[in-house]
Parts: sequence; structure tokens; C-alpha cells
Amino acid sequence: MTLGTGPGGPLEVLVVDDDVRVARVNAAYVGKVAGFRVAGQAHTAAEALAFLAGPQGARVDLVLLDHYLPDGTGLSLVRRLRQLGHHTDIIMVTAARDIATVQAAMRHGALQYLVKPFTFAGLRAKLEGYAALRRALEGDGEAGQDQVDRIFGALGGASAGPAELPKGHSALTADLVREVLRGAEGPLSAQEVAERSSLSRQTAQRYLKLLERTGRVRLSLKYGETGRPEHRYDWV
Repeated sequence: MTLGTGPGGPLEVLVVDDDVRVARVNAAYVGKVAGFRVAGQAHTAAEALAFLAGPQGARVDLVLLDHYLPDGTGLSLVRRLRQLGHHTDIIMVTAARDIATVQAAMRHGALQYLVKPFTFAGLRAKLEGYAALRRALEGDGEAGQDQVDRIFGALGGASAGPAELPKGHSALTADLVREVLRGAEGPLSAQEVAERSSLSRQTAQRYLKLLERTGRVRLSLKYGETGRPEHRYDWV
């Protein structure tokens, strides 16, 4: 896991794709996700290697990497980077969907694997999951079981795209709840989320529990005069 940029700074992303137009689209997507910035684009393995070996490469936190490159494969590039001592994080973004390639990507340390074609929401989910993982890994010392669970929960939550919602759940409704929480100045109750999203309290509660299970929402308790704690939620 790369240590990345300074505290509070955006996460720098190198977009690697052999198709110039696809690289531009992916870079535009990255630029729309809060907390991320495009460090550069590369269209061959050699270009990516040169960029990461140069002065700008030191600040790259994450590489969005296509597998099919004109001068090699994405996985061969990852192997070469590791041999050279580069430990930049990798998310595979590729049309390669055979099990052997997916398994090899896991073994080489790819944090996520996004199959083309994908939507902006799909990529955003991967990036937000990665950002949550980075936050979970902040600090030094030993980790208790709770922190370990948060770390693995953040990584697991990154794979929960709209297409992978449980049966009976709507991606649009999940996005609506997410936007309400992201726009809030602090934690909200289920009733407050319901009012701001024009959903019923029951529906808001159901989606809040789902997002909390995937590690994207943090649950806290607020104690009032009645003694019964109120559940409050904020975006991780």
C-alpha cells in the first residue's frame, strides 16, 4: 500500500489505457470524484513506466490500469513496477474478464478489478472504496480487530457497485441517499435523510443499513433526555 500524498491532499491517479479516447473519458471521470486528481495519462506500458520512474511518479497514489497494452500486458507492467520497487496501488480497468487474468491480478496485488464497459457510478464506487481504505489505514501502531474489520470492510465495500445491490434495492435510491449524506455538514438521523431525499423513513433506514454494512456509512449513537440513543449516519 502506497503512503500517498500529504495529509488532506487529493489522491493522484495515473490513467493507463491504449485507447486515447477511453483514457480521456476515464480521466474525466476521475476528475469528477471529490478527493481525486489526475496526475497524467499513458497509452503504453513504456509510457506508464517512464512516468512513474520520473519526478511526477513519486506523487502517484493509484494507477487505473488497462490490461491490453500495445507493448505488453497490464499485469506484466505491475510485475516490472514491483521489481523496480514501485508500490503504487493498482485498480485494473479492462475488458479482460477471463478467470485466469482476474486471479493473476489478485495475486499481483490489484486492489480492485473493474470490467469494461462501465458507468461513471461504477468507477466512482471503486474510487470511493479506495479512499475509504486509505482512511482506514491512516496512523501507526497495531490494529485491533475493529480496525482490521474496518480496513477489510472498506476494501470489500469498494466492490459493491450499483449492479451488485441486493435484490429489491435500487441503485438510484442508493445514490440519492449517498448524495444526501455527502452534502450534509454532520451526521443525520434516518428521519432527516428521509426528509431531505423525499423518501419514507422506512426506505431511508433500509438503505442506510445497507450502506453501513458495506462500510460506506458510519453509524454513531446520540443520547438524548429519554435515554434511548438515536442512530445517526454520516458518509465515510
